[in-house]
Amino acid sequence: MGQEVRYRVRGGRPLSGTAFIQGAKNAVLPMIGAALLAAKGRTVLRNVPVIEDVYRSLELAEHIGAKVEFHEAERTVVIDASGLNDPERAVLPAEIAARFRGSVLFVPALMHRTGRARIEGVGGCNLGSRNLDFHYRGFARLGAEVVEDPERNHINVEASNLRGGRLYLDTPSHTGTENLLMAAVLAPGTTVIEHAALEPEVLDVIEFLTAMGAKISGGGTGLITVEGVEELTAVEHTIMSDRIDAGVFAMTVAATGGEVSLVGANLDHLGVARWKLEQMGVEFSQEGAVLHVTRDPSVPLRPINAVTSPFPGFATDLQSPLMALATLAEGESYIHEAIYDGRFALADELNKMGAKIEVEGTRAIVHGPTHLRGTEVIAHDLRTGAALVLAGLVAEGETIVAPGYLVDRGHAQFATRLAALGADVERVVVS
Repeated sequence: MGQEVRYRVRGGRPLSGTAFIQGAKNAVLPMIGAALLAAKGRTVLRNVPVIEDVYRSLELAEHIGAKVEFHEAERTVVIDASGLNDPERAVLPAEIAARFRGSVLFVPALMHRTGRARIEGVGGCNLGSRNLDFHYRGFARLGAEVVEDPERNHINVEASNLRGGRLYLDTPSHTGTENLLMAAVLAPGTTVIEHAALEPEVLDVIEFLTAMGAKISGGGTGLITVEGVEELTAVEHTIMSDRIDAGVFAMTVAATGGEVSLVGANLDHLGVARWKLEQMGVEFSQEGAVLHVTRDPSVPLRPINAVTSPFPGFATDLQSPLMALATLAEGESYIHEAIYDGRFALADELNKMGAKIEVEGTRAIVHGPTHLRGTEVIAHDLRTGAALVLAGLVAEGETIVAPGYLVDRGHAQFATRLAALGADVERVVVS
């Protein structure tokens, strides 16, 4: 990458004003993969977040044969996948794929368009034992031949005769659901996906695939049925807003106090996180496409108990900022991470800042309130990085969060949008 990115944060300022919530990261990445299923036409995606994961995804799309245009100022992506038909290019190289986990979302398009796929590395956040086996087991149940090469960290998929089948997910993963949907839409016959995810992003991807010509029913019920079609066509689609981005901004308001309007945020998409924040003392009101978030700084935050679970439960992607917020609450908060066992790396970094957090297996006990002090801290993953910026907004002195690249993976213009609300934060590039 050549240059190091850091976030420099100075605390002590309440937030006020208006912030625009970006398009959903967890919707746009599968949509870029799905756009590659269209053998003709130009797909247009609007409200695309200008984040590093989108850049990596588009790099992969170009590498395997698609023509891509990213108009950052208009937040629009144009994809022409008509040239994606060369089996020799059906390789997701480690130098790109290892940097973000969304690379696995390209396998269905390669299977259908070239009959094969090789993925040389799967990256993203270091979150413990995140297993992708259920993706490949699903592909196999549709007729693909999946061969692992553990020594070279390669997975080879041959898919000359895909057909509908009965699929299931051990846990209702949104990425797994989206990937199996993309594998099924062009497979002849009927596919049933049991224990499917209910996330709003999954419904947005289903709406996109349906507009392309897919026949999908049961979205949002946990049991999805797909009737395979012969072809899909390119369409235009506007991506939903990012509920995790909205949740992080709501939690920064909760931490600093103040009143902020979040344009594009949908309160219903926050799921249980909405109720937990209200229990802590945050007030919400939805007015059309604008979500107003208020927290009276003169009233202490109340402690919270939270258990992460798939939507509509408390999102694991919001667990890290919740932990940072809980350090300010009056009393003990209990957080149980039931999805990703690597999420608690944040605790050590917050403790460097003066927090008192104990980790016992998959449970963290946060003793509050604590007086946070600025220092240099490590962003172990995207969500940890955003949470440490949040902590820096209320800490005494200066906080340096690095590597900032991880924050850039999921939040567009994060420092700029926070600064517009009155925060003292800047994104610094160090040569």
